[in-house]
Amino acid sequence: MSILPQIEAGARLRWLLLGSLALNLFFVGAAGAVAVRYSSPVPLAAVARIHHSLASRLDRIANSLPSADSEAIRAQLHHDAEKVAAAQADLRLSQDAVRKSLRAEPFDAEATRTAMAENRSARDNFDRVLHNMIAAAAAKMSVVGRNKLADWPAERESGRPLR
Repeated sequence: MSILPQIEAGARLRWLLLGSLALNLFFVGAAGAVAVRYSSPVPLAAVARIHHSLASRLDRIANSLPSADSEAIRAQLHHDAEKVAAAQADLRLSQDAVRKSLRAEPFDAEATRTAMAENRSARDNFDRVLHNMIAAAAAKMSVVGRNKLADWPAERESGRPLR
């Protein structure tokens, strides 16, 4: 009977050892994940500063093109700047109208449907103006530039497209 307490103590020690090993593996894994996250080739501060506005997106497209084609798209944007800005402003106003109709008290479903229909129309108009601007610029571009434009967004080294 004196052996039974020794066996129970040995079993407790084994469980304590396994628990300690599991905790150590967890902390090593967490430290490794943090190290990998902060050792990326692109600093996180640079990623946080990526702008998703229309102007910055068109600028990134233009920067990916040969210089003459880049100038063609920038010149066309400059030429159509008022049309693009007006269409973009109409789109933003229609989005605000949808938000306002959703927040209205008392809620009016028909007013929300109307605001959403106007938003679709404004989105279609914005897309049409932007597509016309890009098509007009593409007509002045070289074959190489149009092919690069067709392949946009450019692919990363990993083969995944940029977003």
